Amino acid sequence: MARIEVVMPQMGESIAEGTIVKWHKRIGESVKKDETLLEISTDKVDSEIPSPAAGVLVEIIAKENETVPVHAVIAYLESNGASPAPPPEEPQKQKAAPQIPVEAKSPSPAPATTKPSEAKGSRFYSPLVMTIARAENVSMTELEQMPGTGEGGRVSKNDILSWIQAKKTGRVAPQPVPSQQPPTSPLDQLRPADDAELRKKYPSPEFDVLQMSNVMHRMAEHMVESVHTSPHVYAVHEVDMSGVVRHRAQHAEEFLRREGFKLTYTPYVVAAVVGALKKFPIVNSSVEGGKIIRKNFINIGIAVASESGLLVPVIKHAEEKNFLGLARAVNDLAQRTRAKKLQPEEVQGGTFSITNYGVFGTLIGTPLINQPQVAILGTGVITKRVVVVDDMLAIRSMAFFTVSFDHRIIDGATGGKFLAEIVGTLEHFDAETGIGL
Repeated sequence: MARIEVVMPQMGESIAEGTIVKWHKRIGESVKKDETLLEISTDKVDSEIPSPAAGVLVEIIAKENETVPVHAVIAYLESNGASPAPPPEEPQKQKAAPQIPVEAKSPSPAPATTKPSEAKGSRFYSPLVMTIARAENVSMTELEQMPGTGEGGRVSKNDILSWIQAKKTGRVAPQPVPSQQPPTSPLDQLRPADDAELRKKYPSPEFDVLQMSNVMHRMAEHMVESVHTSPHVYAVHEVDMSGVVRHRAQHAEEFLRREGFKLTYTPYVVAAVVGALKKFPIVNSSVEGGKIIRKNFINIGIAVASESGLLVPVIKHAEEKNFLGLARAVNDLAQRTRAKKLQPEEVQGGTFSITNYGVFGTLIGTPLINQPQVAILGTGVITKRVVVVDDMLAIRSMAFFTVSFDHRIIDGATGGKFLAEIVGTLEHFDAETGIGL
C-alpha cells in the first residue's frame, strides 16, 4: 500500500506560498492521475492542481483557506485504489466549517454537467477533440450540445467519437447542454473576514465583511501603486471600425469551421497595436529611476475577466506572430484564464496592455497603467452611429479608443500620434496589404 505525498507546488520562481481555495475531492474519494484535486491561489494567479497519481485521498493536512509554503505536504493519497475506513467524524467537521457555499461540485460529475461559463459558449475543448471535430466536420454548435464525461463535463476523445458514430447511424440525437445558473461574481466567492472589530462595526445581516482573495488584494495594491508612480494622461480617439466589422463578418463562419473558435475583434486590435509599438518604441518602454528601459520585444497583456477577478495574461513576442497566430494566442489565453490553467509566468513580463471594457457596453473608459509599463489601450463598444463622411451622412460602426500614458516619458504629441497610428491601421484595414488572415 503506497502512501503518496501531495505537496504545495511552486507556481513560478518568485512564488513562496499558496492558499488552498477548494478541495475538489473529500477524504475517502478516488481520484485519477491528472484529475483536478484542488484549487490554489497565489499572489499571481489562481490555478487548478491535478493529482500527482491515481489513488484515494486519505488525509487532508492543509484545509481550505489555509496558506502554506511551497513544497509543504498538504495531503496524502493511497495508490492501491482501495477505499479506507470512514474517517473520524471530527476531521470531517473541521473540513466543512470554513467552506464557502459557492460553485459546489458533486464528487462525480454527471455526464452532461458543465461549468456555468461553458453553457454560454466558452466551453473548453482539448486540442485532440478539436482536431477530431474539424476532421469530421463537427460544428461548434454541435460541440456545445455534446454531453461530456470528463472533469466538469468536458468532452473527451471517447465522447466525441461515440457521438459521431451515433450521429452517423442515426441511433442517438444530440442532447442539449442543460441550462445553468449564471457564473458567480468574484464577490460571491469570497470568504467571511476574520475581523471581529469590523463585524461589530458592520453587523450581520445588514452587512457582510469579506476577505479579499489573493488575486484581488494584489490587483488592488498594483493599481494604487500605478496611480502613485505614473502621472496619467489620457487621449481619446474615435475610430471607424466598419472595414474590420465587414472583414470579420465575411470570414467568421469559415474561421470558426477551420480553427474551432470564434473570430473576435481583439486580434485586429492587437495587430494594430503591435504595428504602432514598432513605430513608437518609447511606448514599449519602462522607467527605472532616471533611466528609460526600451524593450526590443513586444509582449501584449490582454485583460480577461475571470471568476477570480481581472487577470492580464501575456502574449509573448507578439511581434513575431501573424494575424492568425495572434488570434490563436488570444483565444488560448482567454480559455485557460477562465479555466484556471494559467502559469504565473504567463501573467508576467508584459510591455503593453489592452483592456476591452466595450464587451460590457462601455463607450469610453480611462484605464490605469499596468506597472512597470508606461501605457495601456482601452477599447469601447462598437456601435452603429450616423457620422459625416465626405460631407454626407453615413451609418458606420464606430468606437472610442483611449490610451493612458505615463507623462514622465511620453508627451501629448507622442501619445496622440501613437493612438492615431492604431486608429489609422484599423480604419484603412486591408486584408491584402494590412492585417490579413
